[in-house]
Amino acid sequence: MPGLTLDQVEAIARRAHAHEVDVTGRPYMEHVQAVVDGVRERGGSKEQLAAAWLHDTLENDVLTREWLDSAELAQAVKDLVDAMTKRPGESDESYTRRILTTRGALLIKDADLAHNADPNRLALLDEPTRNRLREKYTVLRELLGLPAG
Repeated sequence: MPGLTLDQVEAIARRAHAHEVDVTGRPYMEHVQAVVDGVRERGGSKEQLAAAWLHDTLENDVLTREWLDSAELAQAVKDLVDAMTKRPGESDESYTRRILTTRGALLIKDADLAHNADPNRLALLDEPTRNRLREKYTVLRELLGLPAG
């Protein structure tokens, strides 16, 4: 992987998400770390691991598309981060189609959805939020052709 090392990408992600919390109120980096671990467990490549560290940085507005475009990263990493970034107002169908047509993105999204839908994590939420998110993740898994989580 040219340019930035995985350690450098991790450090960038940790700085970018340092002040964020997730929907459960936990530090956002716990989610990012879980996705990276999931990608590693699924046999992900270095490019997929780098993209897993950065997978929510654009969507969460903690890094910009201009940063990604100019970053010293392999084009494959940039393409994976782009595929993982849902645009404002974008339909689930359009989003999942981009994931399915970007080589390696489905593995990252599988790890992302696995952590997002973790029953222990969802149990921390109020029932309406838990039900809404469970349905959202079920729809995404179906569109991506992934087994129920």
